[in-house]
Amino acid sequence: MDRPFLGFGLGLRTEHYQHVLENKPDVDWFEILSENYMVAGGKPLYNLDTIREDYEMVMHGVSLSIGSTDPLNKDYLRDLKALLERVQPQWLSDHLCWTSVDGTNSHDLLPLPYNEATINHVAERVRQVQDYLGRQILLENLSSYVTYNESEMPEWEFFNEIASRADCLVLLDINNIFVSAHNHHFDPIDYIKGMDGERIMQFHLAGHSYSGDMIIDTHDHDVCNDVWDLYKKALEHYGAVSTMIERDDNIPEFSELRQELSIAEKIAANTLSPQQLSILPVLKGAA
Repeated sequence: MDRPFLGFGLGLRTEHYQHVLENKPDVDWFEILSENYMVAGGKPLYNLDTIREDYEMVMHGVSLSIGSTDPLNKDYLRDLKALLERVQPQWLSDHLCWTSVDGTNSHDLLPLPYNEATINHVAERVRQVQDYLGRQILLENLSSYVTYNESEMPEWEFFNEIASRADCLVLLDINNIFVSAHNHHFDPIDYIKGMDGERIMQFHLAGHSYSGDMIIDTHDHDVCNDVWDLYKKALEHYGAVSTMIERDDNIPEFSELRQELSIAEKIAANTLSPQQLSILPVLKGAA
């Protein structure tokens, strides 16, 4: 697939602003958390604008609540569109989940039942969001800890159907596949092989924690060897996909995260051809 390939990036976190501004480190791109910058002004936007001058960016949200039965939040979408126009990212993403009920945000990413009714509901809402924003969005798979009796199909089949009917794109979180596979006792390779690779634009990598027999997606540890192995399998199956590491707690020095990102670069270099890993020319806001 002739997908835009941005290379290898990191999540932009406030702890690293100064280092990035002063040192302009060797990172291909940054992912920003949309909600952190959906404000009227101030230091966060100043830093964002300054860093954007030197780096490609993508936007990643946590509050779209695309699976909720609440009406779409028009104020949220207005502010998201304003940020989109300001940043001109390569793409923007959110999660295949619901977060709000009766107007109250749970501040958690909650899973959906995998059935036909949910597919139709979510696909229609995605189409509305894309029409309003004027571009496709990426949806990301969750790490999950419960399932629904109403589910009728595996998650990857559910995800593919939504992406196809809504004509949206996919952010595939490799760590989340590993976590959910462990928690729900399925083979993560089945998930990798089951997804429509034509729609996958980005990979997430992250660390997790064990809580008894369950794995929790905490983003507070280094990427583990099992997730690195699954990342290699994903590269073998899909080819080059823009890849970044998320870290949201126990955040180390920037140099440590950059060193961890080099592991992803090395795995990709050992798995794919130099031609596959050539960063394609991209236009601002192309996706």
